Formats: sequence, structure tokens, C-alpha cells
Amino acid sequence: MKCSTKPLPPLNSLKAFLVVMRQGSFRAAADVLLVSPQAVSQQIKLLEDILKITLFERRSRTIVPTKQADELYMFVNAGFEEISEGVRRVSNTDLRERISLNVSPYFASNYLINNLDKLRSVMPDADLRITSMIDLPDFATDNVDVSIQWGFGKWKGLDTSLLVRDPKVICCTPELAKRIQTPNDLKQVTLLYPLLAHSFWLDILNFLGIDVPNFQGDIEFQDASSMRRATLSGLGVGLISRDDAIKDIERGRLVAPLGVDLLNKMPLDQIPGFYLVLPKSHMRVKIIAEFCQWMTHQNWLSLYDQT
Repeated sequence: MKCSTKPLPPLNSLKAFLVVMRQGSFRAAADVLLVSPQAVSQQIKLLEDILKITLFERRSRTIVPTKQADELYMFVNAGFEEISEGVRRVSNTDLRERISLNVSPYFASNYLINNLDKLRSVMPDADLRITSMIDLPDFATDNVDVSIQWGFGKWKGLDTSLLVRDPKVICCTPELAKRIQTPNDLKQVTLLYPLLAHSFWLDILNFLGIDVPNFQGDIEFQDASSMRRATLSGLGVGLISRDDAIKDIERGRLVAPLGVDLLNKMPLDQIPGFYLVLPKSHMRVKIIAEFCQWMTHQNWLSLYDQT
């Protein structure tokens, strides 16, 4: 039976298109590709003629991608990333069983580290390399295969799987709690909020029915441990992970002036969690696919380190 797949455009044209989309202009793309802007323009025109669509609106000094260009970019970018990853792995035998994993510091210390023995028992040949960056890595330049990120599962163009939710509790010291009798009192105190989720407090205040025009937040923290320490010091009202909050409340160090379970009633898409995040093309690597399968099949809620 004959294959009905339409012949692909020349690889050079697709590569030129990819670089133009990344760089935002023919001239910048030409600098990357080490060719003239005219050569880039010719490759784009060839691609447009083959596809019979307009990819860029040419204006006096700029180009603007069309809707079709944005859609095509997702597929072309994924394709080149997959080719690059395949070449990188088959040309370096040291990478064939290696998994370069970036992990949120909180997830690493409270979930993953104490359970690595379980992973080793099912994947004894895996060469696991762990880094700990809070921000989402650039998977290409940072040489990361998989990342475990805190957030809300919204990373465009990447494959995401929820591992465990991280519900928060509004906490403060007993002394500061004297000033918080109702949700509306939150407008009168310093709010501590996570750098990775600028709008989190705003979502919470909206959920509680509190109108705060032009809310900007008060003090931001890059990681959960810093926010917890600041909350314990009495600096302000923090959003503390539930398990940590319960421990601190039981010890009398913090209180939950509005209740421990208050934020559990928020819409699920507004409750943060830890997600397995990676480019879709990386799932084609057998060792990475096996690792991801193991990660997503664990009951991480029950594996939290209580010490």
C-alpha cells in the first residue's frame, strides 16, 4: 500500500523557519545561521510556496508570525529537539543510561531522597544525575532530561504530570494572629508570597471574597523554606505547605488563624503541586520513559518524610 504522507519541505527551510521564530527577525536569524538575511528570506519564501500559506506578515522594519506560523512552530521545534536529543544520546555512550534530573529543593528533601532506594531496586542500571534549581530549566542548554517543578501545571509546549498536590495553609505567629479575626484582616498585614506564583495571594484573596485593587504582594520568596523561616520569625503571614504547617502548629510555633483546611476548597487548578515536566520528545528515550512511569506510579502523598 502506498504511503499517503505528504512529502516534507527541505530541512534547510524548516531550520531557517525555526531560527526566525526564535530570533524574531530575518537578520537575527541570519547571524545565527551564518548566512545573509536574503538567504534566510529565500528559505522562508520557499517554505511558504511549498505549504501555500503565509508564515510572516512583512512590515516596514519587522515581521509578525501568522497564526499558521505559531502552529507550525510547535511541531518544527519539537521535531528538531527530538533529532538533537537522539543525536546527543547515540553519539555519547555515557548518556544512554543517564537521567539528568532537576528537582525542586522541597520535593527533593521531603519526598525523593528517602525513596531513591525504591527507584534503584527497579532501575539498577540508571545513571541518575540530580540538580536542584527552583526555576524551570532550559532543557537544551542546561542538559536536563526531566524536571520536577512546583507550580500549577501550566508549562506551554511541555509534557506535565501531577505527582502530588501541595495545599497551603495561611499561617502566622500566635502574636500576629491576634490581628487576624476575619479574612478581611489580611489586608492589614504583611503577606509573604512565592516568587514562582506572583498571583497566588491574589487568587486566594479573590477566593475569600476580598477586593484588593492593584494588589502587588508584599515580600516574595524564591523557595518554601525561606518563606517558612520568615513566617516563623513573625515577618508576616505566609503560605505554608500543609504538612509543615501542621507540625509547626502542633509545636505552638505557628497558628492558622482562618483554619487549616480553608484553602482546600479552592478550585483544583488554583491549588499548587509538584509536577513531572519534560519535552515530549524526551519520552522517546527508553530510560527516561521508564523513569517517568515509575515516578507517576508512586503514591507520593504517603511517601512524605515526616522527620
